[in-house]
Amino acid sequence: MANINIVILAGNLTADPEMRYTPSGTAVTSLRMAINRKFKDSKTNEWREDVTFVDVDLFGRQAEIASQYLSKGRPVLVEGTLKLDQWDDRQTGQKRSKLKVIGNRMQFLGSKGEGGGGGGGSREGGGRPPARGQQRPPQGAPTGPSAEDVNQDLDIPEDDIPF
Repeated sequence: MANINIVILAGNLTADPEMRYTPSGTAVTSLRMAINRKFKDSKTNEWREDVTFVDVDLFGRQAEIASQYLSKGRPVLVEGTLKLDQWDDRQTGQKRSKLKVIGNRMQFLGSKGEGGGGGGGSREGGGRPPARGQQRPPQGAPTGPSAEDVNQDLDIPEDDIPF
């Protein structure tokens, strides 16, 4: 039986990101997210809303970008894995635990004016504006490989690439 640990969350930040560094110099940013779920109560036939609060840790360049461009209220999408932290409470001596997400990938949602502001790219560079629902990454943010990069890395003839 295969084990799978993948989490995809889309929600709003409940606080500004908090960045720190590990002793080896790796950036770590902690995000606090609120994820809303609307549903219809089967007994009362009324719409209700449930909110789940989740802590997310990002590392490296993703952590630096999140700290620089995100702020409280900003919508964000995070893909990652679940991690259970366990410790002994210093005051009571009881065992404590908390489930959180280790983010592998983060993407800004919404436009620059939505949420708590900050983030998103600008149109200063010219060219076409992003398509509806898409957003340019901030300047200096890593982008995905181009078709030419994929072709060069995999040594596939360009005519065989379907895009």
